[in-house]
Amino acid sequence: MLRFIFAIALFAAGAVGATQHVSPSGPAIDARAWLLVDFHSGQSLAGHGVNDRVEPASLTKLMTAYLTFTALGRKTLQPEQVVPVSERAWRAEGSRMFIDPRKPVTVNELIRGMIVQSGNDACIALAEAIAGSEEAFAQMMNQKAREFGMRNTNFTNSTGLPHPQHYSTAHDLALLAGAIVRDFPDFYPLYSTREFRYNNISQSNRNRLLWTDPTVDGMKTGLTENAGYCLIASARRGERRLISVVLGARSDAARAAESQKLLNYGFQAFDTVRLYEKEQAVATLQVWKGSANNVKAGVARELYLSLPKGRADQLKASVESVQPLLAPIASGQQVGTMKLLLDGKPFRELPVVALESVPLAGIFGRGWDSLRLMFR
Repeated sequence: MLRFIFAIALFAAGAVGATQHVSPSGPAIDARAWLLVDFHSGQSLAGHGVNDRVEPASLTKLMTAYLTFTALGRKTLQPEQVVPVSERAWRAEGSRMFIDPRKPVTVNELIRGMIVQSGNDACIALAEAIAGSEEAFAQMMNQKAREFGMRNTNFTNSTGLPHPQHYSTAHDLALLAGAIVRDFPDFYPLYSTREFRYNNISQSNRNRLLWTDPTVDGMKTGLTENAGYCLIASARRGERRLISVVLGARSDAARAAESQKLLNYGFQAFDTVRLYEKEQAVATLQVWKGSANNVKAGVARELYLSLPKGRADQLKASVESVQPLLAPIASGQQVGTMKLLLDGKPFRELPVVALESVPLAGIFGRGWDSLRLMFR
């Protein structure tokens, strides 16, 4: 088999700054573990201990929220639905929104109590409404975690209260945070709510960055004695969005300061470059024994890359295809590999897929191509 390589031009959206020849190095962060991720490209820009298992504390509530939003989308839960308050929810330890078995509470109120007030009682009430029990809900949480590829995560409850088998990692929590932003754009703005009042008690969002950085529009804090002070923050500046995860900081002020440091670093040291639109053709590949002689190949979805500031013009790309490429070819089938070089060094490899189907040719067409291949 022969490998055919096609040099291709790169499409980059947006301006890039002056070229820098030194790769950026991450800032020093005073925390147990941390990670900075570019939301659009999915690339990690800085991190430490990203796969170390830690107690996630109330960052757990991101998964509780994800499953709640999913239930709302499927209409198995209604926003104005009144949820009964069990004794277990009412007696929840730790942070609470102070729900009362004698007072009606709606799903909408519980969601705000969970997100803004970090109410453990709200989480248990939602878990029971969705799954019947918190134990059954935890199984749903773990199933969704496996779907996301959260390989070092296990949930035993909906709240983040300590348990020996309740753990996650900075990497896994970043995946979860990104999934909420991506999958629930209508619900995500709730994470920017600064205050919520329920049962005549007002509580403020514990994410300090909502007051100090106007580009930060979520996400979630966490605190237990073993976990330390934790914060996942998401910020959007222009068309770029970064997500920072800081675990095990020394104080409330420290988790905010270290998160701010990470976010500033990412926006200042990197560009987010859009290379290709979804299903944009990057090459035309020869097809044998098909009803067509060629197939358009490209990327299955919009392709972004995170690059050191001002280095986009040093990125080179080529598509490598294995030949002969034989029909039938299905739309979406991988037909090649895009190889990216930065400063002449391997940077990333990405699948290239067929953008259209190519059925088998008739018997005469197949026979003719078989003959041609014998003498190729």
